Amino acid sequence: MQIAFCLLASRHITITHSLVMNCKLILLLAFATLIAPVAGRSQEPQMLRNPVIPGYHPDPSVCRVGDTFYLVNSSFCSFPGVPLFESRDLVHWRQTGNVLTRPSQLPLKGGNSWTGIYAPTIRYHQGRFYMITTNVGNGGNFLVTSTDARTWSEPVWLKQQGIDPSLFFEDDKCYMCSNPGDAIWLCEIDPATGRQLSESRRLWQGDGGRYPEGPHIYKKDGYYYLLISEGGTELAHRLTIARSCNIYGPYESNPANPILTNCSRRGQNMQVQGTGHGDFVQAADGSWWLVFLAYRNFGGAYHHLGRETFLAPVEWEVGEWPVVNGGQPIDTLMSVPALLRPGEVEVASPREEKRMSGVEWVHIQNPIAGNYLYGKDGSLTMKAHGTLTGNNQPSFVGRRQEHAVVEAEAVVRTRGAEAGLTVYQINDGHYDLYISPNPVSGYRVELRCKLKAIDYVVQEATVTSDKVWLKVTSDGLMYRFFYSEDGVNYDALGELNCSLLSSEVAGGFTGVLLGLYASGSGSALFEDFKYLGK
Repeated sequence: MQIAFCLLASRHITITHSLVMNCKLILLLAFATLIAPVAGRSQEPQMLRNPVIPGYHPDPSVCRVGDTFYLVNSSFCSFPGVPLFESRDLVHWRQTGNVLTRPSQLPLKGGNSWTGIYAPTIRYHQGRFYMITTNVGNGGNFLVTSTDARTWSEPVWLKQQGIDPSLFFEDDKCYMCSNPGDAIWLCEIDPATGRQLSESRRLWQGDGGRYPEGPHIYKKDGYYYLLISEGGTELAHRLTIARSCNIYGPYESNPANPILTNCSRRGQNMQVQGTGHGDFVQAADGSWWLVFLAYRNFGGAYHHLGRETFLAPVEWEVGEWPVVNGGQPIDTLMSVPALLRPGEVEVASPREEKRMSGVEWVHIQNPIAGNYLYGKDGSLTMKAHGTLTGNNQPSFVGRRQEHAVVEAEAVVRTRGAEAGLTVYQINDGHYDLYISPNPVSGYRVELRCKLKAIDYVVQEATVTSDKVWLKVTSDGLMYRFFYSEDGVNYDALGELNCSLLSSEVAGGFTGVLLGLYASGSGSALFEDFKYLGK
C-alpha cells in the first residue's frame, strides 16, 4: 500500500489538514503491519561478522529474485571479469561464476589496477538479468543480459558517459544514470539496443563531497530515492541520499546525510574505514539491507587486501529516510536487530584449497590461451610471456587474498623460465618468490621486491634441482617467504611488510592477488598449489 503525498501534490491536489491527519493514521497502521513479526525470522539481536565477502571485492551491487540474492563486484584488469555471487541470507555467499568471460565482452588491452571494469550494477526485470558497467580504457559504458545468470550476452554499448552506471525499470521504461560532468545524470534507454531515448538530464550533485558517483534509484512510498557515493573511495568515503516526487527531480537532500560513513568521531578508531558505494535490497520478509564497500586497515592506516563487501541492516519506515545500522559506525562484528538466518555468524572461517583453476581464479588482462595447459592431474604448464611489471598480457593466474592470515604454497619446476609465486597488487607493486636457471650452473631461488622505482633482489639461494617448493605466509602485517628442495625442510628467504603493497603506498583500486607466473623465455610446470586462509 502506497499513499504518497508528493504524488498528490504533483497532480496539484489541495490536501486539507484533516485529510493529512487521516492519511498519516493510515500510514502508521500500514507500517505497523509491515513490522509485525515474520514467521521463521528471529526478532532477537544477532551478531553479524563483516566483511561478508572478504578480499578484493569492491563496489557491490545486489538484486533479489525469489529467495536468492545475486551480487556482483568490480574487477578492473582481472579476467574473467565481474565476479557473480549467490546467497539465500545475504551473509553466506558463494561465487557461482563471472559475468564477463569472453574477450569480446571484456577487452582489457593495456589495463592495470587503475582501469578496466568499474562498479557494475545488477538488476532483474521481467525474467531477465541486466548487468551494466564501465570499461575504463576500452569502450566506456555497456550492459549485458542473461536469462539464467550463467551465460551472458555480448555488450550493448551506451551513449551516456561517466562511470558507475545503474539501471532503473519502471513500467515499460528503462532509465540509466551515471556521473558525467561531476554530477548524476539520467536518461531513458532501450536496453535491447542501447539507443538513448531521451536527452540526459542532471539530477543531483550530492552534498558537497568530491566525486559524486555510484548512483542507484529506488522507488518507495511514492518517492524516487537517489543513493550516491561521495568523497572518493578513500578515508572520507560516504553514502548520501536525496529524494523527489519526480524521477527527473528536483531532488531534496536528506538532512541527516551522510547515511553511512566511518570518517567521523565515532568511527575514526575502527579498523574498518572507507565505507561507501552501496546498494539497497529488500528481503522477502520485508526487511531492508545495504551491501557496500569498505576496507580493513592493518599495521596502521594501510589496507592491502583491497576494498571488501560489507553488509548492514537498514531501517526504512514508510515515507521516511533510510537509516543504516541504527546510525552507528561499521565494525567487523556488529549486533544487528535480526538476521535472515539467525545463529550463523562465522563468515571468515578457515579455508583450504588445492587447485589452480576455478571461478575465483583470474588472469591479468586478456590471457593468451595457448600459454596455459592444464593436466588431468591438476597440474599447470605455463609458457612464459612478458613480465608482471611490463604489464602486457603476462603469463599469470591467481586468486584474491581473502584472509589476512594466510599460507600459499606451490610446487614449481622451471623449464627455462623465471617462475614462481607472486604477491601481486599492481604491475609496479609486487613481491616475487621464484626459481630460475643460474647462468653458471644449477638453479637459484630469489625473492624480489618491486615497488615503483625500487626493484631489487632481497635475498637469493642456490639449489641443485629445477624443482622447488615455494611458500609465502602472512600474519596481516608481514609476508614471509620460504623455499624447500624436498617439500619437508624449509629455509626462510626473507620477509617484507604488507603495508608496502597497500593501496596507500603501491596504488591501484584492487587488492592483493596470490598467484603463479612465468616470465622470460621457456616455460614452467606447476605441479601443485595450496591456499590456506585462517
